[in-house]
Amino acid sequence: MRTRIQKYRSWTQTGFFLLFLLAPVLDIFRLDLNLGHFIILGYAWTLDLGAFQLGQMDALSAAKNLLLYAFIPGVLLVVSFMLVAWRFGRLYCGWLCPHYSVVEVVNKLMFRAIGKPGLWENNKLPGLLSDGTDIHPDKRYWIITIPVILLFAFSWAVGLLTYLLPPAEIYPNLFAGNLTRNQFIFISVATFLFTIEFSFARHLFCRFACAVGFFQSLAWMANQKAMVVAFDVGRGSLCQTCNNACDNQCPMRLKPRSLKRKMFSCTQCGECLSACEQKTDGQKALLTWESGIKAIKQSSPPVSIASMRKKL
Repeated sequence: MRTRIQKYRSWTQTGFFLLFLLAPVLDIFRLDLNLGHFIILGYAWTLDLGAFQLGQMDALSAAKNLLLYAFIPGVLLVVSFMLVAWRFGRLYCGWLCPHYSVVEVVNKLMFRAIGKPGLWENNKLPGLLSDGTDIHPDKRYWIITIPVILLFAFSWAVGLLTYLLPPAEIYPNLFAGNLTRNQFIFISVATFLFTIEFSFARHLFCRFACAVGFFQSLAWMANQKAMVVAFDVGRGSLCQTCNNACDNQCPMRLKPRSLKRKMFSCTQCGECLSACEQKTDGQKALLTWESGIKAIKQSSPPVSIASMRKKL
């Protein structure tokens, strides 16, 4: 059974994934290459620089448009996003990102099929989950896993194209099997690339290649008081009766009982906390979210967590 926090996270992930696909359709946000400008909340977002090129606008008015409609909104958006990351870490990744949603779904399906969340894992994970469910890997799950990967890849490919060209043009062409040559090439190539990525490099992309995640992590690491997954070293002996459920549960394949600097790509998904909560069976979990002074201790704890792990 999923904990309450994981149920909440499932709702936010599902909602944002649907928003990701429907935002262009509803004209919430998209770049229309045919018109040459953005559409935001149904309104044309244009700098009107064409008038400047034609001599119908002076340089001061053009500079004003750049400042008001490009520079200031861009800076406010980036600063707001990074402030959230500075305080809470990669919250966007763990709770909203439509790519991370795919990571988790495919991880779970592969675990069902081969006993590992990814093809590059060296060892199989224990079949006994933190909630008491006993999983026995069955290769027949590939019958589900492969179509799901293809569906996600196709959805991403079509979704991205609708951010560039009018959805009212793309979807009728798609359903009628009448895509233009360029539309067909874009969707085919993107589907192929996403299929490869979702199959072989899901969390690896999140950890090592995603610029959005990387800069969130940089902001988070710069703030020692930021929210962090903290390990209660004083009660660490209780881990002796556990099968490393927190490690096994982490979609990013991290070690949640490590120091903050070793959790650079933590997405604050809380899966490790939920696993620990279930394994402690009513007692206070050894893993909790902490901020402020307690978060500083997680960065430089009085007792080495690394040495504690060696003893367990």
